[in-house]
Amino acid sequence: MRTGKGVSGQQVHSNGTVADAIAAVLKREGVEIVFGYPRNQILEAAARIDIRTIIVRQERTGLHMADAMSRMTKGEKMGVFVMQQGPGAENAFGGVAQAYADCVPVLVMPQGYALSQAYVPYNFNSVRSMASVAKHAEPLTNGKDVVAVMRRAFAMLRNGRPQPVVIELPYDILDQQFDAPMDYTPGKVALSQPAHADIEAAADALIAADNPAIYAGQGIHWSEAYDELRELAEHLAIPVMTSLPGKSCFDETHPLALGSGGNGINGCVRKWLDECDLLFGIGCSFTATSFGLAIPAGKRVIHATLDPLDIDKCVPSELALIGDAKLTLRALIEAVKARSPHRRDAAPVAAKIKAVEAEWLAKWMPKCTQETSPLSPYRVLWDLQQTVDVDNVIITHDAGSPRDQLVPFWKSTSPHSYIGWGKSTQLGYGLGLVMGAKLACPDKLCINVWGDAAIGFTGTDLETAARDGIPILSILLNNEAMAIELPIMPQATEKFRATDISGDYAAFARSLGCHGERVTQASEIVPALKRALAAIEGGQPALVEFITEKETVISKG
Repeated sequence: MRTGKGVSGQQVHSNGTVADAIAAVLKREGVEIVFGYPRNQILEAAARIDIRTIIVRQERTGLHMADAMSRMTKGEKMGVFVMQQGPGAENAFGGVAQAYADCVPVLVMPQGYALSQAYVPYNFNSVRSMASVAKHAEPLTNGKDVVAVMRRAFAMLRNGRPQPVVIELPYDILDQQFDAPMDYTPGKVALSQPAHADIEAAADALIAADNPAIYAGQGIHWSEAYDELRELAEHLAIPVMTSLPGKSCFDETHPLALGSGGNGINGCVRKWLDECDLLFGIGCSFTATSFGLAIPAGKRVIHATLDPLDIDKCVPSELALIGDAKLTLRALIEAVKARSPHRRDAAPVAAKIKAVEAEWLAKWMPKCTQETSPLSPYRVLWDLQQTVDVDNVIITHDAGSPRDQLVPFWKSTSPHSYIGWGKSTQLGYGLGLVMGAKLACPDKLCINVWGDAAIGFTGTDLETAARDGIPILSILLNNEAMAIELPIMPQATEKFRATDISGDYAAFARSLGCHGERVTQASEIVPALKRALAAIEGGQPALVEFITEKETVISKG
């Protein structure tokens, strides 16, 4: 996690209110964008000191955009979302819960009812209601406490397990004049590493293992431990798989890369997860989820994580290492090299990986190259990967089939070029993520892959992308059904068409100011993608809608 690098001497605007003091803190912390929905006085206070404000069409998308800002900048430009009391805070709840489940730090500052009304039935109290989905939640009850409250918030955002912090701002407090010293300094980041004896024991175990594997999680991203992960893997010739949130922390074209897995999983991840005699989990929680990799029972595990609450929570471990992933890996590398100074020959394991991948991929190539109409979603995603410059892409999925169809096949080559998630699987998350990623990384082609169910949740924020000049590429897989629900809702479907959904989403996108195009033939996939890329180059968001078959088969390895 990085510290904020803002304007260290930012003073409170001459308007002089508590809201202005909070905005000055944000500027000192390096916040460049405040996402929100009126009314919240922070929006105007931020604008007064040239912090960009982006107004979304619904609160949850704004939280998703703030989420991506935190992720892509590793907390240096912390994602901030503000909204009005009552309905605004109520609507935002899902976005806070999503960031909480997927361990992303976001500063959430709902405006509150007047202090005298904060606990009066039946006013929505954000502190009380959001406490279950926040690392910390508190109200600002006195303007003199701005510095202390904000210092506490940013310290919690940047240290320990990354999760949202909620600061409720009663609107009558925000109106008051700020008459306290503005002596705020950006929050520090304190790092820790495991005990020496635990590192030594882990080094011995990894060296002695006959067929070890590394399972790398999101902690690699937050600590930016990319070089250390690669160095350890290469020195001991250990293959690397990643969790869904950890995807792209290891170059998936590397000879030792197994890929990533969730509900959909490729052949290499399946084989090594099942057959390895020691699994080294680094920067991961091993939280049990239907949409992540299930660790086989009885597996020997070394678990390295930042949060001690993860240890033996879902997966029992032989050794536990508590600390920052980068520091943990560096200490482990030194211990390993002291015992085994020469790099192992990785050729045999690399050859095995290559052979297993080839065998698995051969089974899927008919779907990836399928010519029929309706289109195979696998053909669409295969052609997409062959058309774009993967090294210059940030891509994310949505919940359900788009995630499961994309993850096993897409090979990310650079850090955080894939935004994976899945502890909570709210439909519509991907659009806000990719919009936030584009704002954080304007030089990248930012893509979200979603389905006809997901666009129904957050699709109106395509207008936000057009209005605010956020040229993203949306790949919409439209099978005119909730396809993955078909096997479990046969009677509801037959009698009441309960899983049928439809729409002309390309036309919808055009109506909101985006480039929109519908594709029904395989021969038109690449030309349509190229036209969309041209529109994006011109500054216009683009959505390409592909009419696909009701595919329900996903790779299980």
